[in-house]
Amino acid sequence: MQQQSLAVRWSSRTVRSGPFHRALSEAVDRRGLSLSRLRAHLAAHGVSVAESTLSYWQRGLRSPSAPRSLDVVRALESVLNLPPDSLVVLIGPHRTADADRRPSLPELQQSWAETFALRDELSGTPGVEENADLDVATVVDVLTLGAQGRTEEITSTMVVRARRSGPDSFLVTHQDEEGSDVTATEIIAVDGCRVGRVRRSMRSAGMVFEVLFDRGLAEGETHTFGFTLRPSASVRPGSFHRVVRSRMSAYLLRLRFDPAALPARCLRTVRPREDLELLVREPLFCGPGNTVSAYFEELGVGIAGVDLIWD
Repeated sequence: MQQQSLAVRWSSRTVRSGPFHRALSEAVDRRGLSLSRLRAHLAAHGVSVAESTLSYWQRGLRSPSAPRSLDVVRALESVLNLPPDSLVVLIGPHRTADADRRPSLPELQQSWAETFALRDELSGTPGVEENADLDVATVVDVLTLGAQGRTEEITSTMVVRARRSGPDSFLVTHQDEEGSDVTATEIIAVDGCRVGRVRRSMRSAGMVFEVLFDRGLAEGETHTFGFTLRPSASVRPGSFHRVVRSRMSAYLLRLRFDPAALPARCLRTVRPREDLELLVREPLFCGPGNTVSAYFEELGVGIAGVDLIWD
């Protein structure tokens, strides 16, 4: 009982002036909880939140903004032994303009800068944001790797939602491993789309291509489509990740390995930008069928995927 009262007195002084992310970070440190343990405590309170979201909040890269986030923050106050509303009052006003802005690919992944330049060729209007009328809600990526650890096939299924009426296509950017021959990569439309124009860059091993829906979507309408990439001259990858440029509800990445070429370790990772340290780094384990799966919920802007350690 004495210990609890001391914690309350300490936290009352600490969180009085904020900012939110500093108060949260200090409170978590005080409790000595890892993000996974903190998430488990929140789940026991009936609240579900992604570890990456908690990490973003702690680092000040994002702040709680959605109405349901208040339930998470109040549950955090309880788990961290903080006075009621002590964190809630530190949440600043939500800035819609900042939230709606989508960073460019070079801002998040500088090594894609040359590939990104190909997008202007397809957009026809340099500098205009591509896919601006679509939000990516959910993505499932499935990679198949062969006996030498090289990527044999990538199948992507995407669910997008129209921000306004009219969008009838989606522009895809893909970056192969350095040393790959991107000109030998085959693009196959699986369902919900057909392949339009394609641009490739030998120097950057990158490519940009259109998938066409053949109809305009209505405002708020969702559309599901899928495509497959078959690189015939790839090299063994050190990672596979997806660049997330606006909030995404869910992302599932599955890697299927040949039993003759299993990596020594697989790590589920999230980073805010290519040149910044990891927000999330968790080991993954091969299941039956030599498959590794990484699942991400409520992703913010950043880079999410799996790092592969072969030796």
